[in-house]
Amino acid sequence: MPSLKDLRNRIASVKATQKITKAMQMVAAAKLRRAQEAVEAARPYSLRMSAVLGNIASAVAGGDDTPRLMTGTGSDQTHLLVVCTAERGLCGGFNSQIARLAREHVSALQGQGKDVKILCVGKKGYDILRRLYSSLIIDRVDLREVKRIGFSDADAIAKQVIGLFDEGGFDVCTLFYSEFQSVITQIPTAQQIIPSDTGDAEEAGSDAVYEYEPDAAAILDDLIPRNIAVQIFSALLENGASEQGARMSAMDSATRNAGDMIDKLTLSYNRQRQAQITNELIEIISGAEALRGS
Repeated sequence: MPSLKDLRNRIASVKATQKITKAMQMVAAAKLRRAQEAVEAARPYSLRMSAVLGNIASAVAGGDDTPRLMTGTGSDQTHLLVVCTAERGLCGGFNSQIARLAREHVSALQGQGKDVKILCVGKKGYDILRRLYSSLIIDRVDLREVKRIGFSDADAIAKQVIGLFDEGGFDVCTLFYSEFQSVITQIPTAQQIIPSDTGDAEEAGSDAVYEYEPDAAAILDDLIPRNIAVQIFSALLENGASEQGARMSAMDSATRNAGDMIDKLTLSYNRQRQAQITNELIEIISGAEALRGS
C-alpha cells in the first residue's frame, strides 16, 4: 500500500497534468476556430474549380490533345498514396484512422497484384506506416516548421507529385486525409487526384455551351495542375481543422479523467490517513490503560 507521502505526490502530479491538458484544450479550441473558418472559406472555391474543370473536360473528352493528367497513362498498375496526417500527436485517433484507411487501401491493392508507393505528409503518419511499409515509402514531407499552412506548401507537394507522374513513377494517385465535420466527427477520406476524377464536377456544371480562348486543351494544361494543388491544399486545411477538433476532444476527456483520478486518490488518501489516526489513538488508549492497570 502506498504511503501518505506517495499519495500526496501522486495527487500533485495528476493535478499538474490536469492543468496541462486543460491548457491544451483551450489552445486547441482557439486554433480550431481559425482552422474551421479557413476550411469553410476554401470549400466553395475547391468545389467550383472542380465544376469548371469538369465543364472544360467535357469539351475535349476523347480528344487526342486531352492532358495525360486527366486521361492517365492507360494503366493502373502502379499507385501512389499521398497520406496526409499531423506533425504532432495527443489528438486521439485522428492520425491512426487516416493511417488505417491507407493500410486497408495498400492491402487491397497488393491483393490485386498492384505496385504501391507512399508519400507521407506529416510525421505521425510516417511513423505509423513505416512499421509495415518502410520499403514502399518514397519520401516524407516535413511541415513541422510551418506555423500556418499556405497554398505554397500544397503547391510544392503538387509539383513533386506531378513531376513523379511525368517521370512515369506511377499511374494513379490517391490522396488520404480527414474531412472535418464537427469537433467530435472527422471522416477519413480517400480521393483520387490523378487521373483527375471529374464525374461529380460535370454533374455540378450547367448545360450551357462555352467557347474557350485559348482552346480548352491549353486551359486544361494549366488548370489541372492548379486543381491538384487546390485539392491538396483543401485536404491540408481539412486535416488542420480535424486535428484541432480531435485534440480538443481528447484533451477534454483527459482533463475529466484526471479529475476522476484525483477524486479517487484523494479518497484513498483520506481513508489511509483516517486509519493511521485511528491506529495512533488505539495505541495511545492502550498505553494509558496499561499504565492505569499497573
